[in-house]
Amino acid sequence: MSTNTNSHQAPQRSAHRIPAARHGATSKEAQNRIRLVLLDEHSLFRTSLSRVLASEAGFEVAGETSTSAEALEILKRSTVDVTLLDFDICTEQGDNLVNAARHAGYQGRFLIVTGALDVQKSAMALKLGVSGIFLKSEAPERLVQVIRLVVNGELWVDPKIIQLLADQSIDKYPNLESQAPSKSLDQRQRNVLLGIIGGLSNREIADNMGLSESSIKNLVQQLFAKSGVRTRSQLVRVALEGSFGNVRPLANRCGDETVAGHPAGSRNATSAAPRQSPGRSSD
Repeated sequence: MSTNTNSHQAPQRSAHRIPAARHGATSKEAQNRIRLVLLDEHSLFRTSLSRVLASEAGFEVAGETSTSAEALEILKRSTVDVTLLDFDICTEQGDNLVNAARHAGYQGRFLIVTGALDVQKSAMALKLGVSGIFLKSEAPERLVQVIRLVVNGELWVDPKIIQLLADQSIDKYPNLESQAPSKSLDQRQRNVLLGIIGGLSNREIADNMGLSESSIKNLVQQLFAKSGVRTRSQLVRVALEGSFGNVRPLANRCGDETVAGHPAGSRNATSAAPRQSPGRSSD
């Protein structure tokens, strides 16, 4: 039996289109809104999340659904900045959704919102090219900040997920710590990698290191070239898989310095890049 109480009396199928305009919004405000699609099998969670995000200034929920097929239809007919989806849908149906959406011209981001700490699914999601993995146990305000982060092209992975992935890389390659890294990094590159794992933007990394933003962009491109990837999420994945040697200390520092726990806009003086180098030679 349907429990939908929305005023537009949606059919039993769970896909919804949300009205595009809110009271008195100008066309410029509407154009600058971050448009979202929610994809989750649990209607109660999906509806609650939709209400929270729709009430946030600058956000617009373009649609909500429980299936990849319906989500793809929304993405085809609407301009969407971020698609929020559940782990299971991403890893079981998501390959088709992500690839089909890209082929259909979707230029937005995919953000996993999950209640599970699953190493295998996390690695698979990052391999698919998602822009972030967010835990449902976190506060709604944090999710709002993470959405703003990923819509600007940055990567967000919860520090608990980072630690699990790092631990798995050590378990999978027990001799990794004693081996020379196949792709060695200099200090600046390592610190940029630390900042990316911690979810910092190029500007924030540049500020922390005392370098220009263009210098950070060059260092990021160097990391891409060394690892053979093209996105920040792919870079985190290959780093945690051991491409740059043992990254467990990097993951530990992300947790210790609470970098990954403070997305852009909420961080205090803590930094993803180490500050102990007098010459600011960190990445």
